[in-house]
Amino acid sequence: MAGEGGKSDATVIIKKGKKGHGGHHGGAWKVAYADFVTAMMALFIVLWILSQGNEVREQVANYFKDPISFGTGKGVGVVGGKEKVVPGIKTDGETDEKVKAEIEKLKLEKAGAEIVEEIEKNPEFKEVAKFVTMEISPEGLRIELLESSNDVFFEIGTSRLNIKAQNLLKAMGEQFGKLNNKVVIEGHTDAHPFQNGATGYTNYELSADRANSARRALQAGGLQEANIIEIRGFADKKLKNPSDPFDLVNRRISIVVKYPGAQ
Repeated sequence: MAGEGGKSDATVIIKKGKKGHGGHHGGAWKVAYADFVTAMMALFIVLWILSQGNEVREQVANYFKDPISFGTGKGVGVVGGKEKVVPGIKTDGETDEKVKAEIEKLKLEKAGAEIVEEIEKNPEFKEVAKFVTMEISPEGLRIELLESSNDVFFEIGTSRLNIKAQNLLKAMGEQFGKLNNKVVIEGHTDAHPFQNGATGYTNYELSADRANSARRALQAGGLQEANIIEIRGFADKKLKNPSDPFDLVNRRISIVVKYPGAQ
């Protein structure tokens, strides 16, 4: 039907059939472009890796082998079978000293884990395992052998280690022998005065003698004498349970595997 001037005023309806793609404004081209960009990025990364030295290549390889544990952002990795700081890998501005400290912490945590594993898998140590504690302290890895009413490690009132305690310390000494860290061995008592105090032998002598007994067992297992820097006898001056000076947990041997920076 024509309107004024001979022009038609009919409504024109254009129907478009659905196609398998979205045309110029569809999403298919975006997907293809994203794939192209991803492929180019991968190519550039490969070319960059090929232009780097062996250390960087091994770091990248280690990341893809275990990205969860690797991703610390501190440049900590394994190169040639050894933990090493690789220049250019740090992503968060950490200094080399801080990165090295983190590596040392990882080494001590690994050593502690291996000792725990040794204790747990050896039936001989089943009864004493619950009396051994470990923690990472500001000084380094601190391992403590806590006494109980059953005299787990030492014969009562003496510095003589029983057989199980000797074997346990030898196993620890074997692990420490693999490290180059300095070691401090401490002896502690509770607040009960030594029975033969009249002879001049006090808790100071007892705690120091027990620390030396532990030292000998550790050395028998493989700890090098050169790595032992202190034997400390604290008596009851550093109580583990200050609220109860007579608590048996205060009677203990502490072994501190020190950070290199804390030596």
